[in-house]
Amino acid sequence: MDEKLFSMPLLGDRFPDIEVSTTHGPMRIPEDFKGKWVVLFSHPADFTPVCTTEFTAFQERIEDFNKLNVSLIGMSVDQIFSHIKWVEWIKEHLDVDITYPIIAANDAIALKLGMLHPGKGTNTVRAVFVIDPTGNVRLVLYYPQEIGRNIDEVVRAVKALVTSDKNKVAVPANWPHNTMLGGRVIVPPPNNIEDAKKRLDVYEGYDWWFCHKELP
Repeated sequence: MDEKLFSMPLLGDRFPDIEVSTTHGPMRIPEDFKGKWVVLFSHPADFTPVCTTEFTAFQERIEDFNKLNVSLIGMSVDQIFSHIKWVEWIKEHLDVDITYPIIAANDAIALKLGMLHPGKGTNTVRAVFVIDPTGNVRLVLYYPQEIGRNIDEVVRAVKALVTSDKNKVAVPANWPHNTMLGGRVIVPPPNNIEDAKKRLDVYEGYDWWFCHKELP
């Protein structure tokens, strides 16, 4: 594959406008999801073991995503009839209803999103795009074909983004279970000397550049 063709949206970029066919009908992304967060995740192929475990794991956490105002969307370059049959198979054999849409992408869309795996033919990589309510890319995760995704981390990351945006704060490692701060959040550093001098009078912290607080 020509490396020049393999590109992907970067953090802070607007997610490319695409019109797609899905198991729930035609959609425009991100246009149809204004005001909502979107987790768009691609998988290498339908009827593959790791992908099947991922799809059921995403569905099992659907209520957590709903509470965060998140729409889940799956995607691969398989055709719609393949997606539909796979969803039927999952219901019949695993008793799990896949309620989120699955995109049937063509190569042009997959290339536009940087989702075709170099050296792996037409298989799409295990990519996760988190798109904010304004249509901007806020997080990108890439996994190799051999490794299934950690859905708990996807939920945690979206919750962290929502919390950061709402409260204008940063979150520590493993939040909300950080070994130093627990569920507390990090206050942005001051941008002038006077504020730096007063910072520890206002917030708890290790130094003026490392202050934290409880969420309201």
